Amino acid sequence: MHVALYGGSFDPPHNGHLALCLFAVELLRIDRLIISVSINPFKWRYGAADEQRKQMACLFADELSRVGISAEVSGWELEKKQPSYTVDLIRYVRSVYPLDRLTLLIGEDSFREIRSWKSWETLPSLCDLAVFRRTSQEDHRENPSFPFSSGTVRFIDFDYPLSSTVIRERVAADLPVGDLLPSAIRCYIARHGLYRQG
Repeated sequence: MHVALYGGSFDPPHNGHLALCLFAVELLRIDRLIISVSINPFKWRYGAADEQRKQMACLFADELSRVGISAEVSGWELEKKQPSYTVDLIRYVRSVYPLDRLTLLIGEDSFREIRSWKSWETLPSLCDLAVFRRTSQEDHRENPSFPFSSGTVRFIDFDYPLSSTVIRERVAADLPVGDLLPSAIRCYIARHGLYRQG
């Protein structure tokens, strides 16, 4: 079985996350997708609480399930009550799925910072890496500072210019976000009054 891990603060999950997951599952032939909700050390003043972010991630997983994708939400990082390291999360997932192929799905911005990650050199021995990059960006494989040997990372062109920050700002400014979020998450935000400044 091919298992993929997709982590983030999901504050909130949005259509960009959804599009990436749908694309990854089809392109990489993923059998099971694990959505891991991380502790956000840069959590802004109007961010959602940990439990709310986890609940929105569950709604996000339900959205994926509706189109036939096997998705589950992991609260392992939240349960640690402190910022966790990607390598530790991968080792945990590896312990749950010891015999399966594991791929880490990450964005290009995160990949650019990978040398600052704990035990980053060990990642290719624990999982495959799929990096979703903007099509206008350089090809890292031709960069002499590329951190891994050729063939250990798969780059995938994916340009969906949407961020959770933009959505929080639009909600705070009372601007429409209906076309940026799955409807269940939009309703959850409205019902709980998330991201409002008042």
